[in-house]
Amino acid sequence: MTDKPVVQVALDLIQGDRAIQIAREAVQGGAEWLEAGTPLIKSEGMDIIRRLKKEFPGQTIVADMKTMDIGGLEVEMASKSGADVIAVMGVSEDPTITEAVKSARQYGSKVMVDMMSVADVPRRARETEQMGADIICIHVSIDEQMVGGNPLERVKELANATSLPIAVAGGLNSETAPLAVQNGASIIIVGGAIIKAQDVTAATKAIVQSVETLEPVKSELFKKYGEEDIRLAFGKVSTPNIADAMHKEGAMLGILPILAGPNRKMMGAAVTVRTLDGDWAKPVEAIDVAKPGDVIVIDSRPGEIAVWGELASESCKQQGISGVVIDGAIRDVDAILEMDFPAFASHRRSAAGEPKGHGEIGGEIKCGDQKVRNGDWLVGDETGVVVIPKEHVTEIANRALDIFERENRIREEIQRGSTLSKVLEVKKWEKKR
Repeated sequence: MTDKPVVQVALDLIQGDRAIQIAREAVQGGAEWLEAGTPLIKSEGMDIIRRLKKEFPGQTIVADMKTMDIGGLEVEMASKSGADVIAVMGVSEDPTITEAVKSARQYGSKVMVDMMSVADVPRRARETEQMGADIICIHVSIDEQMVGGNPLERVKELANATSLPIAVAGGLNSETAPLAVQNGASIIIVGGAIIKAQDVTAATKAIVQSVETLEPVKSELFKKYGEEDIRLAFGKVSTPNIADAMHKEGAMLGILPILAGPNRKMMGAAVTVRTLDGDWAKPVEAIDVAKPGDVIVIDSRPGEIAVWGELASESCKQQGISGVVIDGAIRDVDAILEMDFPAFASHRRSAAGEPKGHGEIGGEIKCGDQKVRNGDWLVGDETGVVVIPKEHVTEIANRALDIFERENRIREEIQRGSTLSKVLEVKKWEKKR
């Protein structure tokens, strides 16, 4: 179907006007295929396909319908609206795919079979090829990408199983796209690395260049972070980004920074401490337990007497501990400010208690009205502190980075003269009563 590899831009947005504008910039950068992504189709209906076809008659228009039933009718709808290629799910029943193919033949379009969630991709690819499919798509979903999913090895496996053109989607950018081509793909589907870029045209050009030359081009966007890179990811995003990624969960209540400033960010795995109000024995003993990069998290509610101060902070700084979070009182704030140690607390009190030794280290605690377990991650900045469950830390890091990059694109559109409500079409999405 293609003489050379092509770049397909996945317009996974929910605002039609934004999608059209980004498509214009992408076409200037050399994009040949434009995809009305599933969120866009669900938001705008068939009209967005009509708009894309009208404005870009020279480009191949792909409708990512993710069809799983009534294949003939959905392909007919999309084809009549201007789609050249329609995506049908490989996990669909055989009659859905065969009806989709028949409808595509009738209306002059082609069927791309999406192998998302298919257990045996080579076998299903052979079956759908016999049914008349035109393209096979290896697709790692955005949600799967957030937990480390990668489509590249699957492409290599599929290339030996089918003679059909192979499309590939799943977090690709100008660094990874050449490998997808080398592994056997001829349609390179790129979403986030283009639609979140502040300069869409330049991002598209870089990806087109990398696909044509098979040489990677450095990309700043949409790197998927693994466990070893969590600090790099959290270092780029804010606690509001993380809270958004967690659907507003995890944000501590009433815990505020002692320090302020862009370079005073705190992040690390929690060493939890429970103690009585004013008993500072377990908090300072936790310094000997914590590893470099950890965060000491203390529950000393109600927190009327300080359990932390200058000397504990100096000990942490010398040991490379990332910071301290206290649901309770802290003192010696002037000295802590001077030493530039990240500290967060609910109260400030001059009076300290005595080291009596009550409490425990490493148990589950509450801090800022949030549950914190030993090993959970905490990130703190000028806005406050967020706690991230340890089993979801890689996913949340990637989701927060995704939000950060999407906001960068929105910021760019605002700086061109728009406003936030116009960019996001807020009135359209207000809850109807």
